Amino acid sequence: MKKNAPRNRTIFLSAKDEQLLGNKVKRLSSKVCLQDVMNATINADLFKVLDFLPNAFVDLMFVDPPYNMRKTFNKTAFNEMDPAGYEKWLDSWVSKIKRLLKSEASIYICGDWRSSSAIYNVASKYFRIQNRITWEREKGRGAKANWKNCSEDIWFCTMSDDYYFDLEAVKIKRKVLAPYKDERGKPKDWDKEAEQKYRLTHPSNLWTNLTVPFWSMPENTEHPTQKPEKLLAKVILASSKPGDLVFDPFLGSGTTSVVAKKLGRKYVGIELDEKYCLLAEKRLVQATQNPQIQGFSQGIFWERNSGP
Repeated sequence: MKKNAPRNRTIFLSAKDEQLLGNKVKRLSSKVCLQDVMNATINADLFKVLDFLPNAFVDLMFVDPPYNMRKTFNKTAFNEMDPAGYEKWLDSWVSKIKRLLKSEASIYICGDWRSSSAIYNVASKYFRIQNRITWEREKGRGAKANWKNCSEDIWFCTMSDDYYFDLEAVKIKRKVLAPYKDERGKPKDWDKEAEQKYRLTHPSNLWTNLTVPFWSMPENTEHPTQKPEKLLAKVILASSKPGDLVFDPFLGSGTTSVVAKKLGRKYVGIELDEKYCLLAEKRLVQATQNPQIQGFSQGIFWERNSGP
């Protein structure tokens, strides 16, 4: 196992981890019922096992597919396609995955500026698009002859207009820079905690309070496109209830399943690469020991670099 520098908290796999966790990962060779895959990490090619999964078992689906660019994921690589080819690739699995969703389910699909239009075109064929979330991704080098790319999109879709959304669960606590008072001298729409003044605000579709996992964060892995646990917490709290099932067909290093577990939801994830499946299982064990989510505390999402 790679040895971390003193302040590097990245999660790596040891030989002992691989031995202990290998039996936890599931492989599918035939049709299964929900109990067979409940709270499971499935090591498989999505296209080969989709037909094995039961109908209408998913309350919330979070999808972070490869974007339309060349990217290496451990032992496999995804190659950039022409826009029409990428859209056809998306359609090849979105069309099949719809049957897994309950009639009131919500679906979130991630993309970047290259892939976002194709995602919209495909998603609008099968789902009702409710919104596009744009989140600030503060990572990567600047460009010399272009604007630095530091945002990504998430398309929020539903199966119908009958869907669950919990506004109260995803309010944000912001510092108040201009703390107004009413005519009686009492705070107007803000509260004071210690020396700081805060206001609870409704969440918008522009998310600027996320931190991409990096080496000093205990959720960080070697996966090249890992999403922050805080991002998944927003999605899961807004669009599922405790006990609901969250499904991720491109699980990566397990963030969706880990956050679902921390928030009292059931989960199923599919991942092609065995190493990432084992990382997911290691993180799930750690989630039992420490259910904390960075940036989310006392039932409130805090701005970056603030909070208890």
